[in-house]
Amino acid sequence: MSAFTPQARVRLVNAFLRPYDNAVATARTCYSAKGIVTPDDVVRQPEVRDRIARSIYAAGHHTTLQHAHFQFTLENVSRHFIWDFLHSHPFYNSEQVSQRYVRVHQDNVVIPPLEGRARRVYVEAVTLQMEAYERLIELLLPAAEAHYYARFPAHRPKDGGKPHRLARRWIPRKAQEIARYVLPVATTAYLYHTISLLTLLRYYRLSRQYDVPTETHAVVQAMVRAVLAHDPEVEKLLEEPIPLEETVEYRFWRAAGEVPGGSRAYREEFDRELGGYRSRLIAHTPDAEAIVAQAVRDVLGVPRVHLSDDEAIDLVLNPARNPYLAEPLNLAFHSKLMRVLHHPSYTFRKKLSHTADSQDQRHRLTPGSRPMMTAYLSDEPDYITPALIEEEPRADRYYRDVMERTWEYMGRLKRLGVPREYITYLLPNGVAIRFTESATLLALHHKLRMRLCYNAQEEILTASREEAQQIQHVTPRLGRYLAPPCRLRYLAGVKPYCPEGERYCGVRVWRGEE
Repeated sequence: MSAFTPQARVRLVNAFLRPYDNAVATARTCYSAKGIVTPDDVVRQPEVRDRIARSIYAAGHHTTLQHAHFQFTLENVSRHFIWDFLHSHPFYNSEQVSQRYVRVHQDNVVIPPLEGRARRVYVEAVTLQMEAYERLIELLLPAAEAHYYARFPAHRPKDGGKPHRLARRWIPRKAQEIARYVLPVATTAYLYHTISLLTLLRYYRLSRQYDVPTETHAVVQAMVRAVLAHDPEVEKLLEEPIPLEETVEYRFWRAAGEVPGGSRAYREEFDRELGGYRSRLIAHTPDAEAIVAQAVRDVLGVPRVHLSDDEAIDLVLNPARNPYLAEPLNLAFHSKLMRVLHHPSYTFRKKLSHTADSQDQRHRLTPGSRPMMTAYLSDEPDYITPALIEEEPRADRYYRDVMERTWEYMGRLKRLGVPREYITYLLPNGVAIRFTESATLLALHHKLRMRLCYNAQEEILTASREEAQQIQHVTPRLGRYLAPPCRLRYLAGVKPYCPEGERYCGVRVWRGEE
């Protein structure tokens, strides 16, 4: 069979000069009585260099492999692959094209290596989804316009005049942000992606795991080839990929076989336990407030009699007393005092669309156990409907019809014997993702600060509100100041309260207005 079309384009655009020698030099520096060991020093004894490299690799002393970094540009890769692999861990940095702000064109979709009738069915399906995206944008423009002018009545055109320049930008973007829910996860993206040598080695070792082993291995292999062309010595550290058949997930499903109705039973059980929430708190650290308060006293070296629990918590979380909270940089992980927020943790069960979760997972310090899409690919439509679509009856009817037809196409591919791996590419952005997510209060504080902003994607804003409210309920003194940047800046007395400039949402959230 042929490869994915269009084929991914991988380029190494920035890299450490000699990553392999650098790793050994950093290792030898740890035991050097003469000062810093340089890459030029280690290359003078290549046999010793290679012996040290093998030794530290086998022993798991891998911090030496984290110094060297590689920056790639990736093009024609699917958003399914990005969500499933590139962004499923914390050890990377990416800047990718946004579907919220950049319109998706008809040909921006990957086609798996299918032939004959299966390929024709797949192409029919993505054609439907791409056309539905364009149609939904048109249908949603009136609702998006109504929302905009409700927030910015002064921007409404007067006497047949032109719309405000911000309205001309915001209204179509809002319509396309919501219309993208019908797009397949096969939609392509381009991005910068930066990782360490250690992460690249891990990528290669696990490049044949579920959900998208074919695309993943092809892209990672191209990344590895680019690095080896830059520094052939890196090959001495490569371990061959673990075959798909030897992965834990594959072994489980091979032993379990198909579980009739298991996917539906799982979904029904999960949704029932959510109890109407989008994100439900299921566990948190007992005595979290007392633990944080004592940790504050530990940092400052004062006894309880000099600093009560209330005063200690207020010192670290009240923006009027802690100016770090109003800084544009996230200083929390570098502040001695704010690191006390590492101790309490919270766990949520969540249900988001694929497109919302693709943004949620970018908060790498609030990790989640996301599902194998091949494992619970359902026969019945299973998706999220955005509120803006529900407000527009014509859009709502059309959206639901497209979702029904999308699942019908996937059913046809199943009956044709197409591997589940390839069928999952037709899943729409709106497909429901169910998972468990845990984080410390330190990581959650930053995430909620960003996602409680009214400019946040609708589902994430809703989930973030639920999370903040539940944290406030179980640990009120710790949750009291969970708020968007404008509220924190207002309490700290820092102007302008809204840091978004022209992206101001139109609501004075800092005063408690909604």
